[in-house]
Amino acid sequence: MKKIGYIRVSTAEQNLERQKQQLEKVGMDKIYEEKVSAANMDRLELQKMLNEVKEGDIIYVTDLTRITRSTKDLFALIDILKEKNVNLKSLKDTWLDLSTDNPYSQFLITIMAGVNQLERDLIRMRQREGIEIAKREGKYKGRVKKYHNNHAGMNYAVELYNKGEMTVNRICEITNISRASLYRKLKEISIKFKIDKTSNNH
Repeated sequence: MKKIGYIRVSTAEQNLERQKQQLEKVGMDKIYEEKVSAANMDRLELQKMLNEVKEGDIIYVTDLTRITRSTKDLFALIDILKEKNVNLKSLKDTWLDLSTDNPYSQFLITIMAGVNQLERDLIRMRQREGIEIAKREGKYKGRVKKYHNNHAGMNYAVELYNKGEMTVNRICEITNISRASLYRKLKEISIKFKIDKTSNNH
């Protein structure tokens, strides 16, 4: 069992030292550091940590906002860690404990999951209403492409796929990318490679 730390600030100008000192008081075997926004889970050091942690390890953060910024991402993270039998602890949010020894923590997670589902349903409802209004006004332009060329999570998924060391299911679990999206991206890359190769041969 190892104690793994994860510390993060939103910009390069901010300092990680305070978080590092707090975790080092607990005693860490390794600390992953990141200077990037937590708007989504597509953070390279976070994904690297999730790929490297082993069964029985405990991930420590100073508070949950360092590792996630939404309940949706928190539950996705919890699902990944539970499957790997890895615990997550926050120095600030002391109620959180993924082990079976803490039924109170599991109760709170269940309640939060219900609230999160309600929040998603309300967002989808508002989106549908907004789309209908936009269509009536002739302003609806369709869906914006989600996975652009510089999308960190997708690029990491493609990198893991090319290494050939794990299944597609595992890659999608680690990167939070759907199978369909990954296969579409791989197809795009394959087509582009064939076009480039043909162009170079002429």
